[in-house]
Amino acid sequence: MAAWGVSCRLFLFNFIRGIYWKVILECLTNQFFKHAIMVLSVPESTLLFFRAALLNWYARSHRPLPWKGITDPYLIWLSEIILQQTRVEQGLPYFERFQAVYPDVHALAAAPEDDIMKMWEGLGYYSRARNMHATAKYIAHELGGEFPSTYEQIQALRGVGPYTAAAIASFAFDLPHAVLDGNVFRVLARFLGIDVPTDSTTGKKIFQSLAQEALDSLQPGRYNQAIMDFGATLCTPQQPRCSACPLQVQCVAYQQDRIDQLPVKSKSLKKKIRYFHYLVVQTDTQTLLHKRTNKDIWQNLHEFPLIELTSVTTDWQTLSSMPLWTQLFGTTEVQLTGQRHFKQVLTHQIIHATFWEIAAPDSVLVHQTDFVVTDRKNLRKFAFPKIIDWYLQDDSLYLNLL
Repeated sequence: MAAWGVSCRLFLFNFIRGIYWKVILECLTNQFFKHAIMVLSVPESTLLFFRAALLNWYARSHRPLPWKGITDPYLIWLSEIILQQTRVEQGLPYFERFQAVYPDVHALAAAPEDDIMKMWEGLGYYSRARNMHATAKYIAHELGGEFPSTYEQIQALRGVGPYTAAAIASFAFDLPHAVLDGNVFRVLARFLGIDVPTDSTTGKKIFQSLAQEALDSLQPGRYNQAIMDFGATLCTPQQPRCSACPLQVQCVAYQQDRIDQLPVKSKSLKKKIRYFHYLVVQTDTQTLLHKRTNKDIWQNLHEFPLIELTSVTTDWQTLSSMPLWTQLFGTTEVQLTGQRHFKQVLTHQIIHATFWEIAAPDSVLVHQTDFVVTDRKNLRKFAFPKIIDWYLQDDSLYLNLL
């Protein structure tokens, strides 16, 4: 136990200016200290300064956005789902369109899924749209249109995690739940000088505890908006505007010249590389589409008939030996008229897509029960992955979309 006493004295000595994070990490390897993290707290004077500086900055510099200052939980939920993994600049026009077409949860619940997917087109992470539609139906049909009003009830909704639940609970119902997203991780890590990896189990617990402790419980919605706006516009990942920062005088990262080192992540994401070969069948006026229904990316979006290979190929004879080619064309003679390449980088995957433009007689469209036969002029009515949108919008295409 002598070692325990020495460890305690050293720990307290290094705790004077707030939280000494390297000591915490060392303590986590000691069974005596394993749960110490749960009882640590930032000095109240530091918290008071932090809250006041953030809220004063927000009063002068907040971004005027249409979902701010409202208390309608439906619209707040709609905005938060749209903004998951999405920049505000990209999500804003989508929110405005959804609000105009589906002004309440009943309107959204009554919409056909294909219409929702088409309106979502280009925003990515399409499971959000499917979850959003399912949740709207649940609220409209099972809850009588009454949006859940507690954090636990909100988090139980499909597609809603801890961050989104905290945002809705605080913005719509002024409940004291702290949001924790990339912006909040960054602001707290820099201000307090925390070098615990944000993507580690320990790091997530530390930051969640700190975020909740730093929250202004008297105005949680306004505080949450302030810290997120601050991270998005001032304390940015690259080239933060430290010279204009009201937290600068107590910011550990700034004082120690460690801004570019924080926050820390321990894991680097390895992306899977995939090679898609799309057969763009072109008769006089029609083409073939397929709806993706498997548990994979772009579920419920449409695409051209697809052959996935393990590499890029420029030899269409490779494709002609595939079962799908035989299913589509059999022994019918067709002609390759064009070939275009596009690349899309997703969070976990990199897609290399080659579009093979194939002129074929109308007879190949007969009995194609696995595909949708459509006039090319109607392609705009379907929801496609972004990479197919890029292909269709290519000015050099001769596809007749009029």
